[in-house]
Amino acid sequence: MTTTNLHGTETVLLVGHGSREAGANEEIERFADAWRARQPGWRIEVCFIEFAPVMLHAGLRHAAQGAQRVLVLPLILNAAGHVKMDIPQAIDSARLDCPDTRFLYAPHLSACDPILALLKRRLRQAMMSLDMPDPHSTGVVLLGRGASDRQANGDVAKMARWLQEEGDHELVDIAFTGITFPRLERVVQRQSLQMMSQVVVLPYYLFSGTLISRIQRQVEHLRQQYPQIRFALGDYFGAEKEIFELLEQRAQDLRDEAPAALMPCDGCKYREIAITLGHGGHHHGPEAHTHDHNHGHLHDHAHPHPHPHPHPHPHDHAHPHAHPHEHAPA
Repeated sequence: MTTTNLHGTETVLLVGHGSREAGANEEIERFADAWRARQPGWRIEVCFIEFAPVMLHAGLRHAAQGAQRVLVLPLILNAAGHVKMDIPQAIDSARLDCPDTRFLYAPHLSACDPILALLKRRLRQAMMSLDMPDPHSTGVVLLGRGASDRQANGDVAKMARWLQEEGDHELVDIAFTGITFPRLERVVQRQSLQMMSQVVVLPYYLFSGTLISRIQRQVEHLRQQYPQIRFALGDYFGAEKEIFELLEQRAQDLRDEAPAALMPCDGCKYREIAITLGHGGHHHGPEAHTHDHNHGHLHDHAHPHPHPHPHPHPHDHAHPHAHPHEHAPA
């Protein structure tokens, strides 16, 4: 879809995760359509990291056509291998092929106040579905995707803590659908032992997918396993005003080239491991090609810290991948 660009020859590229369920990818396309309606002067394009027709490498090159600048905005909640490694490496590759175009890379959505506001609204909606919406007898489980990256998992814990401090629930726990622990079933078991008569499960997820379907099945199984507990399942995040506003702020910060707006290189340890092992990253799509870069940061990353490469990387990998590439089905 071509739109009049009020910011010169610029493309805003929205990068979704991608799902094996076509309907989930279509949700992101509809999200982009709604965003175009909000910002009719922007050229907004969409691509995906995996499991979708328009993959990251093709999407970057398409966005660069006729554009002096591409703003790359990951539509992703937490930063793990995709955000810290796959997207930056794809941008590096696109720069080699499109030397006349500047690629600016924004941070992921992250744990922040707008996401907290969205979680609080989801919790209120779930509580209203219960017969006795008493926060003192209702446990909350914030359910994330799970990653091999402690920062990504820590962001889920951070949001759970903020949610508890902003409300009246005495028990707000975290659980993960894969990769790491604890899992939902174990957390519900603990909450039942703490005499919670109701449990709200809040998926910390953007858009639908196979994992959302799995969560729905898990909660139905838990209803049968714990008939004495009333369960409420919150909805995943979609076309919410907080998400639109966050992305719009990310785009404006990139235009202003505010240092905090550029994706920090907190993923360098993954990329150096990839280079050391001779991998060019885990590129998706037949058009992907690897290239040897000495990590001179062709991507526009802010560097508020001294960065004397090489630096120690105490990160054990039990598998031969270049980074902890969590591949629970989306």
